[in-house]
Amino acid sequence: MVWHRILESGDLPEGRVTTVSVGRRSLAVSNCNGSFGALDNRCPHQGGPLGEGSIEPGVEERSWLRCPWHGYDFDPVDGHAPGDHNDGPPCFAVEVRDDGVYVDVPDDPEQIRTISHTLVETMTNWGVDTVFGMVGHSNLGFADALREAESRGDLRYIGVRHEGAAAFAATAYGKLTGRLAACFAIAGPGSTNMFTGLYDAKVDRSPVLAISGQVPSGVRGRGAFQDVDLEAAFADVARYSETVHAESNAAELMTLACKTALVERDVAHIVLPDEVQPLPSDSAAGGPAGRVASRLIAPPTEVVSQAAELLAAAQRPLIVVGAGARAEIADVIAFAEQLGAPVATTFKGKGLIADNHPLGCGVLGRSGTPIASWFMNESDAICVFGASFSNHTGIASYKPLVQVDDDPMMLGRFHSVDVPVLGNVGVAARALADQIGDRHQSHDHASEVATRKRIWRDEKQSRLIDDEGRGINAASLFAALARQIDNNAVIAVDVGNNTYSFGRYFEVSEQSILMSGYLGSIGFSLPASMGAWAAVGDTRQIVSVSGDGGFGQYAMELTTAVKYGMNITHVLMNNGELGKISKEQRHAEYDVWQTSLQNPNFAEFATLCGARGSRVESAGDLDDSLAMALNHPGPALVEVMTDVLLV
Repeated sequence: MVWHRILESGDLPEGRVTTVSVGRRSLAVSNCNGSFGALDNRCPHQGGPLGEGSIEPGVEERSWLRCPWHGYDFDPVDGHAPGDHNDGPPCFAVEVRDDGVYVDVPDDPEQIRTISHTLVETMTNWGVDTVFGMVGHSNLGFADALREAESRGDLRYIGVRHEGAAAFAATAYGKLTGRLAACFAIAGPGSTNMFTGLYDAKVDRSPVLAISGQVPSGVRGRGAFQDVDLEAAFADVARYSETVHAESNAAELMTLACKTALVERDVAHIVLPDEVQPLPSDSAAGGPAGRVASRLIAPPTEVVSQAAELLAAAQRPLIVVGAGARAEIADVIAFAEQLGAPVATTFKGKGLIADNHPLGCGVLGRSGTPIASWFMNESDAICVFGASFSNHTGIASYKPLVQVDDDPMMLGRFHSVDVPVLGNVGVAARALADQIGDRHQSHDHASEVATRKRIWRDEKQSRLIDDEGRGINAASLFAALARQIDNNAVIAVDVGNNTYSFGRYFEVSEQSILMSGYLGSIGFSLPASMGAWAAVGDTRQIVSVSGDGGFGQYAMELTTAVKYGMNITHVLMNNGELGKISKEQRHAEYDVWQTSLQNPNFAEFATLCGARGSRVESAGDLDDSLAMALNHPGPALVEVMTDVLLV
């Protein structure tokens, strides 16, 4: 027991109660009838905060401390309940001394190892070094284990303003690195708020670990506050979803969750009932040793030979790379250079080959360039690495097709292909190169690629002067961004007209591009840039690009970026409306309706949040404003007033 000074003698008036913290202990301290009392702050019935109650006249003509949650009374000095009841809270000795009021309480008990510690240690063993989330009443035990892990330097916790942002940030972390990050929420709405970001991870094949607090098991299924069947709710979005019970093998459940997320490149989900999180545990943590193997699987020799024969006979082969080729892109480019074949990317694969590479044709499809479209039309054979033939990409299904992927479900996903090749992309590319050697019929198409690039760049140059008096055109913005940004920056792009313009106009050198691909979720870019920053820190520039509609979805996460000193530059294209939707309404010959937006001055908003804010209204000011934002050591926002029609 240790005496602690908790109040000045005159701090607490007669007839009042207040809450005082002593170490990890919370006390309800009262001044009643000239005596001070100190009770445990938790009502023994429902856990109500007694320090937030009131001292009122009650039974037996005495003053009583009334619980604010359910009105039960206790003696404010000694904690006894009225009558013969003996269910009062613990009471602690109090002394009034010359220099204040003192209370005698036990030292904080030594912290025991809990199930939550076992789970957190297993996560970090599997490489989880970043958790995005919100701490709340149903996940406090696990949160405390996270706190201890962070204090040891085992992981970093980033508290967000909305759980959806946590999921998007974790998803982007996985897209950029292939490694596992976690998102964390309370029961009920906190967990369901993560759905959109997790669906983005699922359809784009990004590994994510989601962790949900849960209401106590004793009230589950009985309509308790925030009682949601989370296993059922997550059944569609999560490849793996399990609840940790008191008798569960917690380390094994977390190991299976982490393994599933990484091996399947999917969402795994763990549910933690409130009462289970602080239970003692002497179980060893799990880890990846002996649980995973190399995935550098070679395709069958006869299949490689069949694909090699098809490609070797082509005079105008085209190579298409998707996001699934990210980790092995060097082998694919070497194969393309061997054939002299032009290389186009899917939109999710933008940046896997530089636009200034002699064979790089840019993006194919709706967000793409006429260069890529030209070579698709002129090709006589196509070899696709790590892409699954999205309808937005426009890979011609009637051309002779070789498709390489390490996931058998991706092969021939939407229609049959001539030669489906199951194996690691890099291993397959090297095998094809060895099989074909110099016996291919293709010539080096670099000069033809250069001609098509010159035609497109002349067209882009002509669009720089477009000005209808309604704002800056997109071609000017992305030309300026390409001039100012680092070659190895990470760029997170949102959904909308800004996305199409970025895909069309921005020329990539070595930048990494992150986007919400198959799901196409507006609001992705800002939280995704937070995930990218968590992955690479200040070693690379982090840039987020969105429209005003997308930024509005998670605008308050700008304060999260400020809180953690994230060096992120957000480029906001403000045209005052949901431009992609109004464009679709016009195209379908509908009236433009309900797409206008009521916006603040976003530059001033950024400044109020503690970031650097600037507004650009003239194309001539783009370079200077972008340069200053990119060089600012912390979060910055550049609001560019753009023309909704000049995209």
